Amino acid sequence: MSELQPRTAPAAGSVPDPGRAARLAAEAARRDVRTRWVLSLPAITIITAAAAGPLLIVLVYSFLTPGPYGNVEWRFSVDAWINVVLQKDIFDDTWQWADAHLRIFWRSLELSFLTTVLTLVFGVPTAWFIATRSERTRAVWLFLITIPFWTNLLIRTIAVMELIRNEGVINSALIGIGVIDQPIQMMFTDFAIALGMTYVYLPLMVLPVYASFEKLDFRLVEAGYDLYASRRKMFLRIILPLVKPGIIAGSILVFIPSLGAYVTPRVLGGGKNLMLGNLIELQFGQGRNWPLGAALAITLMAMVMVALLYYVRVTGRGRRSYG
Repeated sequence: MSELQPRTAPAAGSVPDPGRAARLAAEAARRDVRTRWVLSLPAITIITAAAAGPLLIVLVYSFLTPGPYGNVEWRFSVDAWINVVLQKDIFDDTWQWADAHLRIFWRSLELSFLTTVLTLVFGVPTAWFIATRSERTRAVWLFLITIPFWTNLLIRTIAVMELIRNEGVINSALIGIGVIDQPIQMMFTDFAIALGMTYVYLPLMVLPVYASFEKLDFRLVEAGYDLYASRRKMFLRIILPLVKPGIIAGSILVFIPSLGAYVTPRVLGGGKNLMLGNLIELQFGQGRNWPLGAALAITLMAMVMVALLYYVRVTGRGRRSYG
């Protein structure tokens, strides 16, 4: 009968092999990565099929020929991409700038930027007010801020329309107190679109800015006051640099959906103050030019990607500066 041999202990003073330990750690890391990929494979498949699939279809459509009654004909063409910024004269076949498209591009950028600025003007003081309340009342104020998200976008836009139309609340009140004799035309203007989008997207600015204010160490503010800093210097030199990531995140969250807004410009703009979303819908609908609509949609997506890349670059630089 054989006896079990006892395991020999390492000799005193022996040094473990660092190479073997590194190899074991690397193998464990590779196994962990493989496991994560396997577990995330269903989600990646769904995202690819649901997001990349339709986007690929739109991209393919942009290089095809429009059909006579909508749809597309499977003939390769780059006319849709050319017609995004250029158009051919119907009389002498010369190429000219597509003034209507360029005006809509400019109006979309202008109104999106204006909406971002207005939400910033109203959102930063609101976020500061909420962040400086007691912990018990903060939840109540945040609850009130998020209430508009519970209501359909169309209903909220119609509510704004009831305020600014000729027989609406504002004009009726001004006429009632004798300030004006005739209603002020606010509907179907760029002002109406900017006001509506500011109301709709204001919570998207307040919430990320509030998150930055909540993380703010108010002892730094007290130290600034102890060093006789004015309120202006306090805001510019201490508060603003610390909450800058929240302001940038809120600006991106407002600018991107404003750029592709459809419902609010359609209702408050009345069909004559088009934005990019309305122009894309027009090409797929009455215009019956699906390739041009697809090219405009890809162009809009490219503009959104530029904004996102700028956000990533700025926030990355901020982390390096403050981390």
